[in-house]
Amino acid sequence: MASLQVKNVSRYFGGVAALSEVNFGLSPGEIVGLIGPNGAGKTTLFNVITGFSKPSRGQVLYEGRVISDLAPYEIASLGIIRTYQKTSIFPVLTVAQNIAIGHHRQNQPGIWSALLRTQAHHTERQESETGIKEILDFLSMDWAKDYTAQNLSYGDQRKLEIAIALSARPKLLLLDEPAAGLNPEETNGLMEVIKKIQERGITILVVEHHMKLVMRICERIVVLNYGKKIAEGTPAQIQNHEEVIKVYLGEEVEEQT
Repeated sequence: MASLQVKNVSRYFGGVAALSEVNFGLSPGEIVGLIGPNGAGKTTLFNVITGFSKPSRGQVLYEGRVISDLAPYEIASLGIIRTYQKTSIFPVLTVAQNIAIGHHRQNQPGIWSALLRTQAHHTERQESETGIKEILDFLSMDWAKDYTAQNLSYGDQRKLEIAIALSARPKLLLLDEPAAGLNPEETNGLMEVIKKIQERGITILVVEHHMKLVMRICERIVVLNYGKKIAEGTPAQIQNHEEVIKVYLGEEVEEQT
């Protein structure tokens, strides 16, 4: 069974089609890239998948279940977690506190449990502390546990955003331009992190303009242009796809050479 299926999804804003009859799917444990020029509909599609925008037509299915009518928090509770183009961290909190917030979104024993210090609250707190340590070790960020997030380098802030997403225990992780603003060394490190996440059995859909990253880590690539899917295939197939080269790849490759 496919992990995620996008079936004939269209999204209109007034009379403008941001998405038009988009179809594709993800297999469990797969890394799929979603690319296209600015304004192609990539972020709109992420919003539709995560429930922040409803499709005008079509459906999104997750593990065989229609999720298009669910609220964002309900979709997140199924294990579909996303990051954003711009860093979305809590700058005045420590790294550990940022990660704890992601954990609490998935594990909420309730305010009365916290106030009364019930066993459920105690257990949840222990699990949170263990989870924070495990994520910091996994991302080689144990040194930053007590750092205030705003004092991290930009690259480490982007890594912290991934840490927050991982703390919510994703089964499907949607990464929205994770390499934006990173230098080459940080981008290489990010690629290693994404592959390590895949090795944990997490399915990944990544929107990214950095073609080196996309071509190296993705098993398949879906290409959008003006809200329509114009190609889908392996990195090699996409690199040699005439229409993709014409509308997108030629320009991107030139910028990165």
